[in-house]
Amino acid sequence: MAVNVEQSTETTIGTKVRNLLIVLVAVALSVALFLGMRTDSSAVSLTSLAEKSTPLEVAISNGKPTLMEFYANWCGSCQAMAPDIAKLEKEYDKSVNFVMLNVDNTKWLPEILQYRVDGIPHFVFSDSNGKAIAQTVGKQPYDIMSSNLEALIAKAPLPYAQSNKGEVSAFAAPVAPTSNSDDPRLHGSQVVN
Repeated sequence: MAVNVEQSTETTIGTKVRNLLIVLVAVALSVALFLGMRTDSSAVSLTSLAEKSTPLEVAISNGKPTLMEFYANWCGSCQAMAPDIAKLEKEYDKSVNFVMLNVDNTKWLPEILQYRVDGIPHFVFSDSNGKAIAQTVGKQPYDIMSSNLEALIAKAPLPYAQSNKGEVSAFAAPVAPTSNSDDPRLHGSQVVN
């Protein structure tokens, strides 16, 4: 009987030690995952890009060429391009205005209609006088965007802007805003049927 009690005690202690180790590993992994997600500084959000962007009124009048992006936070292609746009902005911000216009904000309806935005991301390249000289629609590789910006700065024809259509998210602009509210929670009520 002494052997059975001894084996039972060893089994119970072994099980408790094993369970304790599993709990400790799970806690350590959870903490590592939590801290890893919080310290991911490489993520660039469309909201942060928009907050840092040049206001449209300033871009039109400051004598620098402009890259205007029509986007939406729900747009997968826009989100995928955000790191490249942040990198381009860091590289070219001394020479080019970067303007972000959220298509869900009715404030930009005149510009949406003016540039015939029907897919996003939609990029408008404007010269230093504010005149639109080219547009591209859809997800664009970094090298193409960089080449277009180099040409824009050099006042040369943009090499990749004529009929370049990449991956897009469909967007249909309402004909007219139904209210003067810029409240994003009301964007569904502004659609014209």
